[in-house]
Amino acid sequence: MEAINPWKTLESELKYDNNWIRLTEHQVINPSGGKGIYGEIHFKNLALGILPLDEDYNTWLVGQYRYPLKAYSWEIPEGGGPFTEAPLESAKRELLEETGMSAKHWKEIQRLHLSNSVTDEHAIIYVATDLIQGIAMPEETEELVVKKIPFDAAYQMVLNGEITDSMSVAAILKAKLMILNGEL
Repeated sequence: MEAINPWKTLESELKYDNNWIRLTEHQVINPSGGKGIYGEIHFKNLALGILPLDEDYNTWLVGQYRYPLKAYSWEIPEGGGPFTEAPLESAKRELLEETGMSAKHWKEIQRLHLSNSVTDEHAIIYVATDLIQGIAMPEETEELVVKKIPFDAAYQMVLNGEITDSMSVAAILKAKLMILNGEL
């Protein structure tokens, strides 16, 4: 069903812009007819998540301190890719950068909108198999810990609330269903 936009934008003002995000404040008439403001964050890259799985159903998690959360986070390998590049090529680069691994087989398993009440951020999640270990090359802004664990342990971490990153949760839950259905 095609929805009609119930919001009316009166005016928009750029509030912040850098290489990764743009923040715009909109003066609006909301769906109930009241005046208000709406802040919108535009992401300048596509979000990518990669769930590496070996033949024994082990996976690799990346741990790092997340500045906005003021907390440590365990996640699948993730990163951003320019919209001008094929998403799979960006995903391959991110997996190599964060874990040192490359993969012979890739399967897209999920597309997401992240925090869609305030952002237009899109994400694609892949499962990477037939893995080849190399040397990780994290960016200078990343202090990463990479750990290999059984996939079912990662699944339990999601169920126990130890993994809270939205792309990681979605990837692990979707992969668990696919494994149970014989699709992975």
